Amino acid sequence: MSWITQHLNAAGDALRHLLRSPGNFVLNVLVVSIALALPFAGLSALENVRPISDQMSVEPEISIFMKPDAGREAAQAVGKTITQVLKDGKTVGKVEFIPREKAFDTLKSKTGLADVLATLGSNPLPDSFVLRLPGFENAMDAGRVDDIAQQLKKQPGVDTVQIDSEWVKRLAALLRILRLVLLFLGITLGAVVVAVVFNTIRLQVMTQRDEIEVSRLFGATNSFIYRPFYYTGALLGICAGLVALGLVVAAQQPLNTAILDFAHLYASEFQLALPSPTAIALLLAVSALLGLFGAMLSVRRQLARKA
Repeated sequence: MSWITQHLNAAGDALRHLLRSPGNFVLNVLVVSIALALPFAGLSALENVRPISDQMSVEPEISIFMKPDAGREAAQAVGKTITQVLKDGKTVGKVEFIPREKAFDTLKSKTGLADVLATLGSNPLPDSFVLRLPGFENAMDAGRVDDIAQQLKKQPGVDTVQIDSEWVKRLAALLRILRLVLLFLGITLGAVVVAVVFNTIRLQVMTQRDEIEVSRLFGATNSFIYRPFYYTGALLGICAGLVALGLVVAAQQPLNTAILDFAHLYASEFQLALPSPTAIALLLAVSALLGLFGAMLSVRRQLARKA
């Protein structure tokens, strides 16, 4: 009970000191909240986009085109090689052989260019294979087809190997880049938050210098003296986190209106969802920890000189 009472008294003392100069406290909260709002908004956007990427049903297709002068025997050999490559890689795949004659007939029937194609005199299309790889549950898995494609490119008689899921991999790569950018932004702005809290606590320590000296004369321990400043930093972080989240939520309404108009062009109803309660609690905890860390650095540095 004594430990709890000490902490409650320290928290009350910190709150009283903040209320003595509410203008400075509000300005500091605004500065810190602006720094926190950018990574909060980026994290919210990525969390909204990530399920779309992860839940996409991805079935990459590899199209293997034989050389025009390759015979049917070479095509049959490549077909056996594809089966062996899948077996060696323990990958399930569906292989479809498309003879050049069938491809030519399909082209004539679908394009309406029968007369034009008839003037060619011969079939310019090669034999080909279409390899479908089911079982890919998200965008990251699509990268596994590269190894298979590289092996097939080396086979005799193969002219071109085309992967039809490149856009999926590009999306996954873009999301990875955005996560790294967000991480760098979060670290940078986190340092800004710590610096602001550090300077705020430093000024507060200077204004309470006489009070601290009197407390030491009465036998106050360092923990007793440091504790109110720690709570001040944590309260500053929590309040700034709440304001930052409020800014993000307020910005989502007009942004969702524009996103919905754009999504309608693609027959979609996608909108940015509000952060979940777990995400809100985590972001507030991070804000409080940044404030606490800045306060700890400032208090220990300033009061260590006076000890």
